[in-house]
Amino acid sequence: MKTETLYQSLRLPNQPDTKLMLLVLDGIGDIATVETEFLTPLEAANTPNLDELAKASAMGRMTPVAPGITPGSGPGHLGLFGYDPLEYEVGRGVIEALGLGIELKPGDVAARANFCTLDAKGIVTDRRAGRIATEVNETLCAKLQKVKKVGNAEVIIRPGKSHRFVVVFRGKALEGPLTDSDPHREGLPIKKVEAAVKSSKAKEAAAIVNEFYAKALPLLEKERPANGFLLRGIAHLPKIPTFEERFGLKAGVIAAYPMYKGLAQLIGMQKLEGTNTTQEEFEKYLAEHANYNYFFIHVKGTDMAGEDGNFAQKVAVIEEVDRALPTLLQKKPMVLAITGDHSTPVPMKSHSWHPQPVMIHGPVSGSDKLDRFTETNANRGSLGVFKSRNLIRYMLANAKLFDKFGA
Repeated sequence: MKTETLYQSLRLPNQPDTKLMLLVLDGIGDIATVETEFLTPLEAANTPNLDELAKASAMGRMTPVAPGITPGSGPGHLGLFGYDPLEYEVGRGVIEALGLGIELKPGDVAARANFCTLDAKGIVTDRRAGRIATEVNETLCAKLQKVKKVGNAEVIIRPGKSHRFVVVFRGKALEGPLTDSDPHREGLPIKKVEAAVKSSKAKEAAAIVNEFYAKALPLLEKERPANGFLLRGIAHLPKIPTFEERFGLKAGVIAAYPMYKGLAQLIGMQKLEGTNTTQEEFEKYLAEHANYNYFFIHVKGTDMAGEDGNFAQKVAVIEEVDRALPTLLQKKPMVLAITGDHSTPVPMKSHSWHPQPVMIHGPVSGSDKLDRFTETNANRGSLGVFKSRNLIRYMLANAKLFDKFGA
């Protein structure tokens, strides 16, 4: 019997108090180095509320994809939702487009875009253009929207937050995946986009994207600091079973950034809009508590601080979450899991392969008798190191939603 079939056969009906929550502090995992005085941001932060939870919780660490593999946000979150990221590959452009409210159609190819800074030779000197304000982003997107069509494809551009936006190429015979134009580090030029699979539709899509670059880049040449843009995660909408079909849970997502709303929407979670801060997210949860039995709440600031190499800011975001936590705990879910989708160590200024810490709190989670939620304590926890796609199984088990296997 396949493991998936086994889980399905043992699944018990939801109870009136079935409330599961996944609180994701994006990129929370970190590493202790000489430069950080052998502390991680979790260890340096003042977190009395998380500490109180930790004392009555089980801890461990999770591998998002496989040992040594650094995940993007898409694979990282798919794992948290119980999907094998190696089986279900979803382009980041698709996720962002859905999150921004674009209804993707057959023949659409979507790309996640960053405004960037180019020098006089076309070399990328800042992949995020200094994280320009959202208002500047909207103005620049309006300029790019002058390119309404490339070949037989309609071009749809939608601004996101800060330096991020989405480009959708809508044609009759296009598909992905395509390679990124993003070189993924400074000091290199924008890369030519190519088909990532042997497909005439993908080759046609790549030609259209490269032609779009030729038409769109000149529109930004006088801008500073955002005089260029990078595309990644260029793909079409995949077929994927919904979260409720797989796990029997009606789910809602509370997130500020489009990508995370889009990824949750892709698997059938309901977007609960209107929040920008952690406090607002927790208040939204209280307001929606009766309507769902699974909540995914996303906090972005930890990842941003890690990518910026800003130790103090990562600590500050963690402490902000901790201060807001009593609001969430006014209606404490039956099972609460707190973790990240991956690690974003401050010394590396990037996502990494390091397993992220996880804490599960529930009526039968047990206590590992550890006084704080940190990477070091997670190493000592009873959950050990496991693949993140099994987190949902642990949450369901802690909610007593699996029957016994065998006699």
